[in-house]
Amino acid sequence: MNIRVLLLGLFLMTGAAASAQLDSALISYDYFFLEAMVQRQKGNNDAAFDLLQHCIKLNPRGAEAYYYMAQYYQMLKKDSLAQQCFLKAAELEPDNDTFLETVAQSYISQQDYEKAIVVVDRLYNQNKDREELLEMLFELYQQTGNNEKAIETLNRLENAEGKSERLSYTKSEIFTKMGNKQAAISEIESLVRQYPNDLNYKGLLADVLLRNDEEQQALKLYEEILAEEPDNTRAQVSLRGYYRVQGETEKVDSMTERILLNKNTSTEQRIYLIRQIVADSERSGGDSTQVLAMFHKMLAQPQQTDDIASLCAAYMDLKKMPRDSVRQMLQTVLRIAPDNAAARLQLVGFAWDRKDLDEVIGLCQEARQYNPEEMAFYYYQGMAYYQQERQDNALEAFQNGIGVINENSNVAIVSDFYAIMGDLLHQKGLEKEAFEAYDSCLQWKSDNIMCLNNYAYFLSVKGEQLDKAEQMSYKTIKAEPTNATYLDTYAWILFMQQRYAEAKIYIEQALQNDSTDQAVIIEHAGDICMLCNEPERALQLWNEALAKAPDNKLLSRKIKRKKYIKK
Repeated sequence: MNIRVLLLGLFLMTGAAASAQLDSALISYDYFFLEAMVQRQKGNNDAAFDLLQHCIKLNPRGAEAYYYMAQYYQMLKKDSLAQQCFLKAAELEPDNDTFLETVAQSYISQQDYEKAIVVVDRLYNQNKDREELLEMLFELYQQTGNNEKAIETLNRLENAEGKSERLSYTKSEIFTKMGNKQAAISEIESLVRQYPNDLNYKGLLADVLLRNDEEQQALKLYEEILAEEPDNTRAQVSLRGYYRVQGETEKVDSMTERILLNKNTSTEQRIYLIRQIVADSERSGGDSTQVLAMFHKMLAQPQQTDDIASLCAAYMDLKKMPRDSVRQMLQTVLRIAPDNAAARLQLVGFAWDRKDLDEVIGLCQEARQYNPEEMAFYYYQGMAYYQQERQDNALEAFQNGIGVINENSNVAIVSDFYAIMGDLLHQKGLEKEAFEAYDSCLQWKSDNIMCLNNYAYFLSVKGEQLDKAEQMSYKTIKAEPTNATYLDTYAWILFMQQRYAEAKIYIEQALQNDSTDQAVIIEHAGDICMLCNEPERALQLWNEALAKAPDNKLLSRKIKRKKYIKK
């Protein structure tokens, strides 16, 4: 190390005493620097900072201490001090690439590109195998607008890497920017001469000629390329662009079709082009006839991916075409890519709207094979079974769906999963499991109103945890104050708590808002009136309820005995 050289010189000049003193200082420096690194590793940055300051006092030529001090100054937003330390470290150890790179980055962050250029150039001269430094130099010359130096740097890169399309094209672009059209064209011509059988380079030359106002030469080259290789996508795309600028609509349309039906055209190019066609169509009035005709021509060819069919379905949806037509296109998507979850979900949505529950179930069953991690399919399948009153099938679907829940799952859907599972389990007489499902539902979404109501009601029927039931039920009537079912549940819980006067207030509201005259609500109203000492009103309500539910034996007993009977 340089510090050792300094110590040796001092020893020769001053003798053993000076050497001993300096060795002691060096040992102290090494000790404190090591301790600073230990504290830094532990995250004790204040202690590390103080130790590094002490190191610099002990050894003002300790380059590494300055380097790490600079990093702390950066953290403290003291950029000027940070740069001074980086510069000091690089000055003390001028061959240290890390220190020099840090200085360069410091200059770049401050947009001092001229100084950064000097440092990066020096770095490259020390490391000729690091071609990325030339790339950095090129970018810096671009930032300073020094096109001549940028070209010179690209030449250095070309000497290192060999001639390439990327470098030649970049040089040509800069020459064009500089107004040196001949140099721009010559640069690509040399590439063509080097690779005479590569039509892509001829296409590149034609592009450059076109950009530099040499239209006739460019068009001649495009024709030569397409005569030799009729499906050369690059030439077709360039020609289409030229015709588009010239406003030659028929030629644009013809070339567009050739590109879209060209087997060599990439999916990305097709998608970009078809989106451009759609945008043009919308700007000119939105006539979908030609657009759809083009889609159908493309889809008549073998499809490697579902992208075009998916884009067509999205376009048909945008144009609000009949759902049956969109549905057929989505089915085409699934024939190409049966694992396309988005297309399948849209089909599920269409089937659900048509109330075609069998199709919903079938689509979701297939999805469980292709998209087993997609929770929505379990949900819709379970709901379809639930509406068909196939409780066991519904419960199986929901239980399988729970297995794919993760931290990124849709909270509302997960909550409904557990809520409906709770209802199904309760119907099967599995109260403990049902209440566990309700608890899980509320952990995911504490304001799931359907769950709060059902959970509260079932607890009240059992006469258990009535305070908890009352709190849950109160949330439902706050959320939906005119919902007769929720008002009835709350009134019944108050009744079970023997708060009869309060219960009567809410059951009356339930009766007022019950547009369907539910027998259970009317019966509860009778029960409450009876215990509020309104026997005539109670009997009237019970008779109304019995007329709607003539098989209710308990209600018949209440009427016969003219008293409230619990069971």
